[in-house]
Amino acid sequence: MAVFTEVTASEAAELLARLNLGTLTSIKGCASGIENTNYFVSSERGDYVLTLFERLTAAQLPFYLHLMKHLAQHGIPVPDPQADAQGEILHALKGKPAAVVTRLRGANQLSPQAPHCAQVGAMLARMHLAGQSYEQQQPNLRGLAWWQEVVPTLLPYVDAAQRDLITSELRFQQELAASPSFAALPRGPVHADLFRDNVMFDGDQLAGFFDFYFAGCDTFLFDLAVTLNDWCIDLASGAIDAPRAQAMVAAYDAERRLGDDEIALLPALLRAGALRFWCSRLWDWHLPREAALLKPHDPTHFERVLRLRRDAPWSYRRG
Repeated sequence: MAVFTEVTASEAAELLARLNLGTLTSIKGCASGIENTNYFVSSERGDYVLTLFERLTAAQLPFYLHLMKHLAQHGIPVPDPQADAQGEILHALKGKPAAVVTRLRGANQLSPQAPHCAQVGAMLARMHLAGQSYEQQQPNLRGLAWWQEVVPTLLPYVDAAQRDLITSELRFQQELAASPSFAALPRGPVHADLFRDNVMFDGDQLAGFFDFYFAGCDTFLFDLAVTLNDWCIDLASGAIDAPRAQAMVAAYDAERRLGDDEIALLPALLRAGALRFWCSRLWDWHLPREAALLKPHDPTHFERVLRLRRDAPWSYRRG
């Protein structure tokens, strides 16, 4: 992460008091993520995460926060935004929009095996089903429209082979998005960033999903593809680990049965997920913002992933 905005203990304590969460006992900057300012804060009443939003506006944030509240109320283990006496879950601190959410127990599982991937796939499907009754709308702000906007900006920073790859893949995704089969894919609220570091396990049991601040309305298949591209690959090479991938998609399919078009288009959406994160990592690498703890991810990882999804596509086989 990046701590973009410094928050003092007294400032955090005042916000906790305003939310009737007790007296602050500790505050610590959280060194993960690159979009928001995050602090772990604790009181005698529990452990929380304090977030100040550096890019998202107060007008955009109700979608994310109320989605988390909706999912929590429907039994999905996610951080629960805390309200003030007026019932408001969007607050302000240091002149920026802010939220305080419950902190999930457990730790990241950074070396997942098939059983971990199966639990993530099953819970992702349950999350998609629960989200279907959520009424607010917000586009995926890092979807196709954003790729079309940023790719021309990134071209001066890449070599000829990379330029050919990123532009040809963008054309492919534009054509895919215009197809009837893509238009028919089931849609709704998606996490859109469900990497290993955004999931908590308590021992070998999934404890919850967090960091919903890239969420938006998109195809459920895109969300599954993004998740699979991180949980079910060899990180060194980017190659799909077939047993883990099969376990994740089969568990998802058991909770929310995939349509024939979804199964057919999964290889193409795996490419879309790789393109999305290659673009964002190129952006953060070459056009960084100032931040105390900013550590941009190496963009070449998702370049490798994209090449492999094109050259060696993986398909789900039901049963």
